[in-house]
Amino acid sequence: MPATPTGTATATTGTAKPNATAAVTVPAVLRSEWIKIRSVRSSFGSLVAVLAVGLAMNLLLYVSVGGPEPDGKGDPVFRALFHTNFAQIAAIAFGATAVSSEYLNGALRNSLAAVPRRGLLYAAKAAVVGGAALAVGLVTSFAAFFAGQAFAGEHAIGIGAPGALRGCFGAGLYLALMALLAFGLTFLLRSAVGSLSILVPALLMLPFVLGDIASGAAQYLPDQAGTRVLYQTPTGDLTAWTGLGVTALWAAAALLAGWWALRRRDA
Repeated sequence: MPATPTGTATATTGTAKPNATAAVTVPAVLRSEWIKIRSVRSSFGSLVAVLAVGLAMNLLLYVSVGGPEPDGKGDPVFRALFHTNFAQIAAIAFGATAVSSEYLNGALRNSLAAVPRRGLLYAAKAAVVGGAALAVGLVTSFAAFFAGQAFAGEHAIGIGAPGALRGCFGAGLYLALMALLAFGLTFLLRSAVGSLSILVPALLMLPFVLGDIASGAAQYLPDQAGTRVLYQTPTGDLTAWTGLGVTALWAAAALLAGWWALRRRDA
């Protein structure tokens, strides 16, 4: 019987196996995360709701009663961007649902099987969520501003008014930061219901509670600080951009907490 050539055995055993991790590229992961958002109705619906709610609320206020302050009192830029108070709820829902879908039916295990590097998966998902929220937030802010001012009558302001352009850009950034805040908190809690049950009451009630007890501390809450950019003349200790910076710190803390949870816990 002829002997098996040793060279063949050596070539067979010496063949390197392909590295699946090395084959995963950043553009591919980003593309897959965007496909996930578009494919999950709750996530994509929440993203669309940012635009729909913001535009609808501004039009409703201005067409029906002439705006949030029909007599023209109050800060003119904040009046024009009042819709942000409603759109932020949709932005928070978007950030939460973009994560919670990973915890349904073992989807996160499948995601980690495809992208074993947890840091890459987390960063790509955060980048897609933040980028989508920023893009839609900017479109919402400018569209709602111009739509509302078309019905503001004698109290209308133009985009060239002091603080108006800054406010429109700042409103888009604020909505993106609130989406990322919900994103990180949902990874920490593994539940959209859990994060929404914390953030929504905190936005609607906590500022009023703290306002009576410690008004100085209340201005450093993420929503109170971030919305300083919506004012032509911000009040309090925070300026427009420092207030947005405080909100960015809240979002960064939530993102770090979410990353810690993903890195330390099993899928």
